[in-house]
Amino acid sequence: MLHRWIEERLLERNRVSQAFFPREAMRLAEACRQMAERFLEGGRLLAFGRGPYATDAQHVSVEFLHPVIVGKRALPALDLSLCFGSWLETIARPQDMVMGFGPPEGDDEVEAVLQKAHNKGALTFALPGQRADYATAAPSDDPFIHQEMIEILYHTLWETVHVFFEHREVAPRDAGEASFLYPFLGGHQRDLAAVTAEVAASILSKAREDERLRVEAAKMCAATIADCAAAMAERLRRGGRIIAFGNGGSATDANDFVLDCVMPPQGAMRPIPAVSLAMEPAVLTAVANDVGQEVIFLRQLIAHARTEDIALAISTSGGSKNIIIALEEARRRGMLTVGLLGYDGGEIVRRRLVDFALVVRCDYIPRIQETQASIYHTLREALDRLSAD
Repeated sequence: MLHRWIEERLLERNRVSQAFFPREAMRLAEACRQMAERFLEGGRLLAFGRGPYATDAQHVSVEFLHPVIVGKRALPALDLSLCFGSWLETIARPQDMVMGFGPPEGDDEVEAVLQKAHNKGALTFALPGQRADYATAAPSDDPFIHQEMIEILYHTLWETVHVFFEHREVAPRDAGEASFLYPFLGGHQRDLAAVTAEVAASILSKAREDERLRVEAAKMCAATIADCAAAMAERLRRGGRIIAFGNGGSATDANDFVLDCVMPPQGAMRPIPAVSLAMEPAVLTAVANDVGQEVIFLRQLIAHARTEDIALAISTSGGSKNIIIALEEARRRGMLTVGLLGYDGGEIVRRRLVDFALVVRCDYIPRIQETQASIYHTLREALDRLSAD
């Protein structure tokens, strides 16, 4: 039965997580401390990757710059994936942090660029890799599970780097024009080892919460994921496409899912026609500027959508106005509608705007997104299994 296979695939993530994060927690905590020092010196986080791994760079950039945790400060971060070698050669500075993403087997070009950044004095992260200030082996040979564990890793970095600010562990050396952002720093400093140990414990706690949510998803959502995959496969056989969309971190997840469809990481998987409405910055900014941000996805659906297509909305809240308006249009057009949602599914569930609601019942956005990644990767695998039947 497909839903039993989906349950097992979701639970396989937990076995990897339980081996990976206890090994990495203290190293990650120390990396957070070093990142705090760099940010206070005016450093920036510069991230990059290729193919689906470019979406991790997108995700890092939006989460550090526009943190979803209320009250946290915006930290400078950029996604340089489009031409990362030339871009980093041109703009990287000694106080910066440079983060390179790649597949489980690694990416030689990514590592070569990271080495150049290291030679400039930057703090480097190889995810995965062997040569960097923070280098880790791939958590799994499975590209989807690998990417999910790396997402949790960088989420813990942006969540916990603020701890070192708030505990006054790091005193500003020279924040320059940005010094006004850190009036709480200075004064009494706590013991470095104590704060680092607290951060490491927090990282392990976050991984355990993900594991709990995956168990819940395996029990509560596996049958719905299986039914959803069957309905999507039927639309695809009719010539339909997947049209995905979301905001912020969910936009990067929509992009990742679509890239997994059109250029799947596992050689035996068949490509699936899919597009992401979140991957069109010129269109998004034009519509938002000229008409309004509430219709940025609606406008594109009007142009692109067909009855046989599938609208896949990703939203942690289930209440984003531009998502709701787009789903209303998808309903009018007779499209199959799917929602990857958080909390209780929000207005999307209450108004029954989707044929299939895959809900991560959690009220904390990073954990919702991480569990959603496990769900949509498993959904992608299920689509491939159905296409082989």
